[in-house]
Amino acid sequence: MKNWHKKSLLGAVALLSVGILSACSGSNSGSEGNSSSDETVSFWFMGDGDEQIKPLLDEFTKQSGIEVEVQSIPWSSAHDKLLTAVASGKGPDVVQMGTTWMPEFVDAGALRDISDEVASNDTLKPENFFDGAVATTEFDEATYAVPWYTETRALYYRTDLLKEVGYDQAPKTWEELEDAAMKLAKRGDDMYGFTVDVADQSFAFTFARQNGSELFDKNGSPVFDEKPFVESVDYLNNLIQKGASPAQDLGLDISQSFGGTGIVPMFISGPWMINAITENAPDIEGEWATAVLPAGKENNLSNTGGANLAVFDGTENDENALALIEFLSTPENQLAFFEASNSLPAATKAWENEALSTEEIATFGEQLESSEHMPLILEWERIAAEFKQAFEEISIGDADIQEKMDQFNEKAKSILK
Repeated sequence: MKNWHKKSLLGAVALLSVGILSACSGSNSGSEGNSSSDETVSFWFMGDGDEQIKPLLDEFTKQSGIEVEVQSIPWSSAHDKLLTAVASGKGPDVVQMGTTWMPEFVDAGALRDISDEVASNDTLKPENFFDGAVATTEFDEATYAVPWYTETRALYYRTDLLKEVGYDQAPKTWEELEDAAMKLAKRGDDMYGFTVDVADQSFAFTFARQNGSELFDKNGSPVFDEKPFVESVDYLNNLIQKGASPAQDLGLDISQSFGGTGIVPMFISGPWMINAITENAPDIEGEWATAVLPAGKENNLSNTGGANLAVFDGTENDENALALIEFLSTPENQLAFFEASNSLPAATKAWENEALSTEEIATFGEQLESSEHMPLILEWERIAAEFKQAFEEISIGDADIQEKMDQFNEKAKSILK
């Protein structure tokens, strides 16, 4: 991404009051701003720090002598807290940064350029991590973070129900996916085959990429009105119109939709659903599996997500900050974090461990080899929200697909301007 300008995010943070900081920090512990001691480092962690990260940080202190002042921040309030830190200049030494947030915080100058440190450190070198994860750390040929954990989307399916309609394995192509979904939907009233989940902002764009859409041309102009993208929208809409997918969220939990009779026996989601199914739908133990995504005309690309570790630009504690990032980035420690949190390691070597060799988890490792992040631009979430509205007008309101995609493409151009 070229020609970064620190305007939109800084304009937003200027509107935030100190009250946001107070509201976001009520459940946190540790230092509020940058650590200044030679024997400490401050770290903002998104999640339950006591259960998920504290044992690792205690080991870091044991090995290095550096105390970690950790704040556990809920994901729901993390973005506002980071915005306030940019406005005040009072942030941590090390920050966990969601991959989709990287563009705006790099744009705001909130993250330190650590290109030289990464290039000279054997643990932090890009070749140690999945390419899709590395791509979320690099902007204008500079590196602003190190991949920590990653995730991608794969296909979940009921093996028993697929066998009943002639599939001994997961659908491998769009054609097979549609065929299986249609057969499953014919089991009876209020039965479906697959979920078209446009609530996930990456969902439709993933299918478009599988059909050959670049989403944006080489000049950065959207191509949502061109054939590859329009065809993918038509494919997804047909699944809904033919009754293979519900038109709207059914409001069911996983035990009702995927467990039991399998109202929706195929869906696409991330690795977090493995535990959700195991815990909430024990009745289908041994009757479900994961598989890489079915391929479109061009590929079976999925979406890369996750979180990175970055040095906050206002710190004067670079050495300790980088020491903590290096420690957390080793394959061994990424594996330990996976065992505590089920967050998939971004370090490829960690995947050699048997803990990641179960069939359900291994699928995601395989899918990560064919996975890319969504476009790393400031305006992406606004564009994705516009698409969701456009698709609802197609799938529920019966709007013309080409006409609606023409309008959506113009709206995207306007947002980018």
